[in-house]
Amino acid sequence: MSARVVRRSLAVGLPLALLGTVCVAGTATGAQDRHHRPDGAPKVTSTAVLADIPLAGFSNGLLPGTVGDDRGVMLGGIGSDIYPAGRTGEFWTVTDRGPNGQIKVDGTKRRTFPVPGFDPAIVKVRVSGGRVRVLEAVPLTTRSGAPVTGLSNQEGRDEAPYSYDAGTPLAYNPNGLDTEGIVRVADGSFWLVDEYGPSLVHVSGRGRVLARYVPRGLNLKGADYPVVEALPGVLLHRKTNRGFEGLALLPGGDLVLAVQSPLSLPDQDAGEASRNVRLLRFSPGKRAVTAEYAYRFDAVDVVDPGEDDTSELKISSVVAIGRDELLVEERTDRAARLHRVTLPHGRGILGSRWDTPAASPSYEELTDPAAAGVPVLRKSLVVDLGRVAGVPGKIEGVAVTGRDTLALVNDNDFGMTDGSGAFDADGRLVDSGIETSVTLLKLPRPLTH
Repeated sequence: MSARVVRRSLAVGLPLALLGTVCVAGTATGAQDRHHRPDGAPKVTSTAVLADIPLAGFSNGLLPGTVGDDRGVMLGGIGSDIYPAGRTGEFWTVTDRGPNGQIKVDGTKRRTFPVPGFDPAIVKVRVSGGRVRVLEAVPLTTRSGAPVTGLSNQEGRDEAPYSYDAGTPLAYNPNGLDTEGIVRVADGSFWLVDEYGPSLVHVSGRGRVLARYVPRGLNLKGADYPVVEALPGVLLHRKTNRGFEGLALLPGGDLVLAVQSPLSLPDQDAGEASRNVRLLRFSPGKRAVTAEYAYRFDAVDVVDPGEDDTSELKISSVVAIGRDELLVEERTDRAARLHRVTLPHGRGILGSRWDTPAASPSYEELTDPAAAGVPVLRKSLVVDLGRVAGVPGKIEGVAVTGRDTLALVNDNDFGMTDGSGAFDADGRLVDSGIETSVTLLKLPRPLTH
């Protein structure tokens, strides 16, 4: 059966046993919370949970024969981002690279891919009455129609891929994508961002990769789709597994891409200690980056009280709320805060000394970048999600659903945990119990005017 036919069958809800299963969580605020909720506070109005959908059935329904053994893993990871699909309660989401973890062998961590045949997918869902239902799924494919997979791209740059038990090396795949942010444009195509390159990926409405935009100098060979070196070369210094994660579509058509963490400049230690991260503005018409913005995280113990490791800070979502205004999510795995940011005119630090790896000190090393003449984006806090009852951890996707309402989605990592205990003696997943959920949030004040 072709992917096109399968997509149509999913959309009309034929495989009900596989894809229509949901689990009702109900509202996340009870009478006691409402009675004691201070006036003007944000409020969770409902939470919906996606129930168990076997990953092999899901994957093979899209691209037959891609997954032989899912090791008991269920569909998850669709919380990498969320984007309104037009109708109330319907959203486009995207998976990441698939189930993966880390196991330490002889003192070194190895990246495991328990279901190496998994292919990242765009998944359309409906959230209603406490339920999440999969309406449609679009597999990501190469020019020849093969799955891109989620496997690491390049030896020496990306983490070496291993089997579920970290015992057997797997082959690298230059087509592989670790997809994160998603937006859909008027012609029905999608834009995604990826952590490996890092890259910006243009995908047709049927999931075929039309172009992958990567940093200059990446020299990615062997991909079965067009690879365009159009992004600043300084991005080659992204922290491993911390490339692009947030993506926003501005009303004028430009895209804003967020690097998840500070770059490793001049080295990994500097990046781990830094609070300075970068956003880029990309013009699809020009096929070029037109601005690079400096953004500074709040202190880690402000974002997540009790946390003292600065490297836990990440940007996971950026959302357009006006012509040149964004919501930017700063998070750890336990807490998150959303800030309003206005993008200025001009190129920011694009083409400046701070846009080169040779800068000394580097932008990442600056403890007060504004004092050093760096035009840092101004921000104002909209909501501290860590203080809102009912909001789960690891929120990676945020969508604006109304003037004062948001939809939040978490990444459940396919139920995976790190370590040798992630699978039992039979090689079956020991599920973390964390579910994929969509949380609806009402703000005390409108985002837009």
